[in-house]
Amino acid sequence: MKRNVLIIGAGGVAHVVAHKCAQNNVQLGDIHIASRTLSKCQAIIESVHEKGSLRKPGLLQAHQLDAMDVEATKFLIRATRSQIVINVGSPFLNMSVLQACIETGAAYMDTAIHEDPAKVCEAPPWYANYEWKRRQACKEARVTAVLGVGFDPGVVNAYARYAIDSYFDSVDSIDIIDVNAGSHGRYFATNFDPEINFREFVSTVWSWENNSWKANQMFEHRKEWDLPVTGKSTTYLTGHDELHSMSQNLGVPNIRFWMGFGDHYINVFTVLKNLGLLSEQPVRTARGQEVVPLEVVKAVLPDPASLAPGYTGKTCIGDLVKGSKHGEPREVLIYNVCDHEESFAEVGSQAISYTAGVPAVAAALLIANGTWDVGGMVNVEELDPAPFIALMNRMGLVTRARHDGQDYVVDPQQQVVERSSTDKVVNSR
Repeated sequence: MKRNVLIIGAGGVAHVVAHKCAQNNVQLGDIHIASRTLSKCQAIIESVHEKGSLRKPGLLQAHQLDAMDVEATKFLIRATRSQIVINVGSPFLNMSVLQACIETGAAYMDTAIHEDPAKVCEAPPWYANYEWKRRQACKEARVTAVLGVGFDPGVVNAYARYAIDSYFDSVDSIDIIDVNAGSHGRYFATNFDPEINFREFVSTVWSWENNSWKANQMFEHRKEWDLPVTGKSTTYLTGHDELHSMSQNLGVPNIRFWMGFGDHYINVFTVLKNLGLLSEQPVRTARGQEVVPLEVVKAVLPDPASLAPGYTGKTCIGDLVKGSKHGEPREVLIYNVCDHEESFAEVGSQAISYTAGVPAVAAALLIANGTWDVGGMVNVEELDPAPFIALMNRMGLVTRARHDGQDYVVDPQQQVVERSSTDKVVNSR
C-alpha cells in the first residue's frame, strides 16, 4: 500500500488532480502540490477548500520547486514522505522528475511524452527517445512508472486494450477521435498549455499505417465523424503521443489520431505559423532582446485555466475499433462524453482539464492499492484496463460503447454492459 501524493505542476490539470486526490484522501493520504510559482499552488489549495473536496480532514500543502532540479525534487519527495508522484507539469520536466522518482523509490506518473524544448516532432517512436531509455533503471529500482495516463494519451490506450480483449478476435484499425464541441467565448485560446499545444502541429505529424510510420502534414487529411452527443464534427489527422506506444504494444497495423478543429482555429494557427510566431527558436528584437516567438504567443494568450467559468458544451473522445469477431466484421466505438459546465461545478475546471486529471488520480489509486503497482515502467495499454475503467466510472468519467445498434455504459469488472434504453444487461464479449 502506497500513500502520500506529490503533485508537480499547478496548471489546469493539476487543479483537477488536486481536487480528485482530496476526494480520495482516505486512500491517498497527505497531498502536496509543487510548482515554480507558489501562489498558483496556494490558489489550488484554496479552491479545494472552497469546494469542500477533502473527503476527510488531512494535510494539503503547497511548495515552491524547480522540478528540473533533480536533487531538489528528491529532497521534496523525501521531506513529504510521498510514495506517489503525479507529474502534471510541462512535458519538459518528465525526465528530471522520473529520475528523482527512480532514486527515491516513489511511483511516477505523467500525462504526456517528454519533450526537448529545442526539438519539435522528433522521429518516432517518441517514447524510445526518452522515457523508455529508463526502463531498466525502473526495473532495477522496482519503481512503478506509468507513462501517459491522462485521457489521450491514457484512457484511449486503455480503451484500445479493453476493446481488443473484449470485443474482437482480430483488430485491423484503431481511430482515436477527440472532439471538443464546447465554446469558451474567447476570440482565440488553447485548452491546455499553448506552447505544448502548438508544438504538436507545427511540423510533421505521424500516423501508424500498415505497420509502419507515415509522415503527413498538419491539416492534410480531413474526416467527418458523427459522434454521440457532439454530433457531426470535422477532424484532422494529427500526430499524438499514444500512437508511439500503442503501435509497439498492441500489434494493430493501423492506428490514427483525429482531432477536431474549427475553421477559426485553423485560420489563426496558419497566420501565426506563417509569420514565424510559432517557432521554438530564439530571435533577437530591434532592441537587442532575445525572445522565443512561441513563448511570446503563450504569454499573450489566455491561461487555459481561466476559460473554465464561461465554458459551455461537451467533449467526446474515444476509440473507433474495427476488426472481426467469429469471422464476421465488427466495429465498436468505446468513448466518454464530458460536460464543461458540470466539470466547473464540481471542481472549478473545464472538461479538457477534467478528462486529463481524473485518469491520473484513478491510476494513483490503483498504484496505492497495489493493482497497478507493477515495479517497472509501463504504458497504459500494458496494464489491465478493467479496474481503471470501472474506477473512472465512479469518479466522473463514464465509459460507454456503441456497436450493433446499441449504446451502453461499460462495466468491465462485472463483465456486463448496461443498455441505455432498458434495464437489461448484456455480456460485453
